[in-house]
Amino acid sequence: MADFQIKDTVDITDVVCPVTFVKAKVALEELEEGEILSIHMADGEPVQNVPRSIKEEGHQILKLLDNSDGTYDLIVRKVGE
Repeated sequence: MADFQIKDTVDITDVVCPVTFVKAKVALEELEEGEILSIHMADGEPVQNVPRSIKEEGHQILKLLDNSDGTYDLIVRKVGE
């Protein structure tokens, strides 16, 4: 992960859709344009829906990392509003 510096992390492994995206969106709103957020989420619906919804909001998906334990880390750069 040396190619970017993560500003904040949000863990949404304990919530279900659509709250997963809402928590991720709130965390992104607290960042400045260009800052990086790591979203820690469970496999399944969040991995399918959260990246798509964040992209639709206009933010940049940098990486989706498989942690090999049933969780993923989605790395997102906030794009201006």
